[in-house]
Amino acid sequence: LTKDIRARQHEFDNHMNAILNMHYTIDNYEDLVKAQSEYIKEMYTENSRQLIALLKISDKILAGFLYSKILSAKPYIKIDLEVKSLDIISSISEHSLIEIIGTLVDNALEAATEDKPNVRMILASSHHKLIFEISNETENLSLDEISKFFEKGYSTKNINEENRFESKHGFGLYNARKLSKKHGGDVTVSLD
Repeated sequence: LTKDIRARQHEFDNHMNAILNMHYTIDNYEDLVKAQSEYIKEMYTENSRQLIALLKISDKILAGFLYSKILSAKPYIKIDLEVKSLDIISSISEHSLIEIIGTLVDNALEAATEDKPNVRMILASSHHKLIFEISNETENLSLDEISKFFEKGYSTKNINEENRFESKHGFGLYNARKLSKKHGGDVTVSLD
């Protein structure tokens, strides 16, 4: 995360230079204000505001991890990240936390399609516990399917019978919930 920000510093400096020097090429005040405003709006997208909020959280490992996941998402995926707490306090180890959140993020990003591209993440902390919510759009799921999400070996992904036992699918949510419970937390699912 820090390396990426340093790499973008040069780009940022160039943008600032362009904004500051517009007064040399634009001769009236109203046009200058309009041009600078449009330039800044284009530069400062919703995505950049979300990433700036992510930079400010206390857990730098989690920030870097989520940042890399957001940047590596397929271009059609629209991620809405809301950071509700800057102080992320949790008793779980960093590697366990990344394993759990990684599974949840990977599942949501894999489920996103061009027709259903929206993924929402909420990051908060309360009473020394991390609260991480992630949601994605999905087709109608039955209660039976939802009740199986955390069963060892169950997957909604297309797996044919020949490679069912060689597949890596069907263990992520099972392991994430098991690891979360081991540390006094839980992983749940709901339909809205």
